[in-house]
Amino acid sequence: MSEPDDSKLMGRLHGEQFEPKHEDNMLQRLIYMLLIAIMISLAQTVLGAATLVQFVIMLANKKQPNERLADFGTDLGIWIAKAARFQTAASNVKPWPWTELD
Repeated sequence: MSEPDDSKLMGRLHGEQFEPKHEDNMLQRLIYMLLIAIMISLAQTVLGAATLVQFVIMLANKKQPNERLADFGTDLGIWIAKAARFQTAASNVKPWPWTELD
């Protein structure tokens, strides 16, 4: 990864996040947590499929990965990290689709 890409990635992972002005009540948070848990499960399935496709591409393409698929994996990983932060109450910022994807 080049230097500008590294700094962009670090900003997406560790950059400023704007906490919501109003916290959800506990019932709302439970509903969001259940929905996000389902979304994380789907994301894991998509990650597994993308991993398999990327491996096949690399076999057929002399160990060269598909850059768009690799970037998608980065985006998916960042989304999963943000979802995990919300799930564990490390952050009150809900992941996409409630906030921008970045």
